Amino acid sequence: MNKIAIVTGGAKGIGYGSAHRLLKDGATVIILDIDADGLAKAVKDFASFEGRIFSETVDISSDSQVKKAIENVGNKYGHIDFLVNCAGIQTYGNAVETSEETWDKTFDVNVKSMYLTAKYAIPFMQKAKGGSIVNISSVQSLANQKGVLAYAASKGAINALTRALAVDHASDHIRCNAILPASVDTPMLRESARAFSGHKTEDEIISEWGKSHPIGRMASIDDIGELVGFLCSDKSSFITGSSYVIDGGLMSQIPVILPE
Repeated sequence: MNKIAIVTGGAKGIGYGSAHRLLKDGATVIILDIDADGLAKAVKDFASFEGRIFSETVDISSDSQVKKAIENVGNKYGHIDFLVNCAGIQTYGNAVETSEETWDKTFDVNVKSMYLTAKYAIPFMQKAKGGSIVNISSVQSLANQKGVLAYAASKGAINALTRALAVDHASDHIRCNAILPASVDTPMLRESARAFSGHKTEDEIISEWGKSHPIGRMASIDDIGELVGFLCSDKSSFITGSSYVIDGGLMSQIPVILPE
């Protein structure tokens, strides 16, 4: 049976890398994103997978739009096998600086979207007698920088949501796991680099951030895509409710330099 995958945030970044991995694994992939131009470019990039790559412009925080998009996929193919939730935004500010609007938008895009996609995809996974959900969280759900209150809180919520989905739907043979990346070289991260670059270039900032990881670089979208592919495969059939840190050793280090 042809595997059917939905990837949110698939126009670029981790979603793009995840879609590419699943396409290479033979799945039919439908990428959802609010960025219509980005979707068109992604579909063009994946032209060699013609007949197995499709897209739809969707505000992933809108109940009606998510419901329509997922039901279109489910009704067309009769089932959904994989749901990979990559859509997300990065916001900044502490409790005093963060407006209610920013807080709500962060949770709408980063957390509510995952609840909505699961709500509407799971019935079609039940028809397939099982499936795999992968939610992209962040190491900032475990330890965070200053000034990322709403973002860090939203990523912590994703971890809890993942565990709840795993427990609720284990009897349906639907697995749910989270991936917690450190820095990944994506358009969103490069936007942050430009915002905080000061007198340095974007590439200099990216290089510095990469060197803060013990492995000496930040992750590529393909690094994350490989883990997504594994968690969607039968090789991970006994794995559910887990949170996978993929961080180049970042969370293992104590950032205090000892004298030589």
